[in-house]
Amino acid sequence: MTQIRKVVLNSRPGKNGEPVPENFRVEEACLPADLNPGHVQVRTLYLSVDPYMRCRMNEDTGTDYLSPWQLSEVVEGGGVGIVEDSRHDSFTEGDTVASFSWPWQTQAVLEGKLLQKLDPQLVDGRHSYFLGAVGMPGLTALLGVREKGHVTPGANQTMVVSGAAGACGSLAGQIGRLDGCSKVVGICGSDEKCQVLVSELGFNSAINYKRQDVAARLRESCPTGVDVYFDNVGGSISDTVIAQMTEGGHVILCGQISQYNKDVPYPPPLPASTQEVLHTKHITRERFTVLNYTEKHEAGMLQLSQWVREGKLKVLETVVKGLDNMGVAFHSMMKGGNVGKQIVHVSE
Repeated sequence: MTQIRKVVLNSRPGKNGEPVPENFRVEEACLPADLNPGHVQVRTLYLSVDPYMRCRMNEDTGTDYLSPWQLSEVVEGGGVGIVEDSRHDSFTEGDTVASFSWPWQTQAVLEGKLLQKLDPQLVDGRHSYFLGAVGMPGLTALLGVREKGHVTPGANQTMVVSGAAGACGSLAGQIGRLDGCSKVVGICGSDEKCQVLVSELGFNSAINYKRQDVAARLRESCPTGVDVYFDNVGGSISDTVIAQMTEGGHVILCGQISQYNKDVPYPPPLPASTQEVLHTKHITRERFTVLNYTEKHEAGMLQLSQWVREGKLKVLETVVKGLDNMGVAFHSMMKGGNVGKQIVHVSE
């Protein structure tokens, strides 16, 4: 029997509650001695920590495509690792694999149908990139911009990204520029993050919503208005951005992290004034879910990996070591403590 360690949901934050590290606990467990047909034993390299997971901490996630985590049951999410043993024809020992349903464990037995085989050369051996720039956040940024942003090269469009220093936002702004936006402006929560966006990622300017007047800075940074808005946060920041959008503009409704600790439906209702702006200016604002575009994932990953290898897409990561620190990493990410993708490094 193989001894492992796993993270289970210890408690729920409660309605309108902020998650804390103590919502999770680490337990010892054993893997079964024998593999059943169709199953694969894997060793976990990296685990993903993402804002959407806050919804899974509630008894009701508020969405039809996410199931809640159960109390005292192992937590799961995006993960990448190495095959140690296989009774599935598609996988052999040593393969690099990923899954959206990877348990927070040092090792695990998974159904082969839940795994995706990956080529480490796509990311020059940096396995964590499969959870970020060449994984779900990267695909969300790429397909969000391309499916809902209506970016047109040469059209002199201005894009604004909220949550711009996060896993998805930091990529979305760069992709907007690569796809033809003439100006990209980021909104984030610290001067340090603002500096990274401009000096490292090529944003034209950045706004610290905690210290600056967002409306005034937007007027200054986007004198002709906002054509495309990549919305990761929702709430009052998004209302402010939408108020300055141009006729026929496009909102990419990706996330609403400012609302995730609140007991409201998803997407949360908008103030009447914001609804009026959307209506009178004919601004599109449709919920974007990357899982609805699975047929475009493979080509998207190839595009993302090519940009990363060419240095056109810069990758930011905040890496925390050790399964024991999953709760700490989750709490920090929800508080905005990460720059780029929040990752937990479980093993070599």
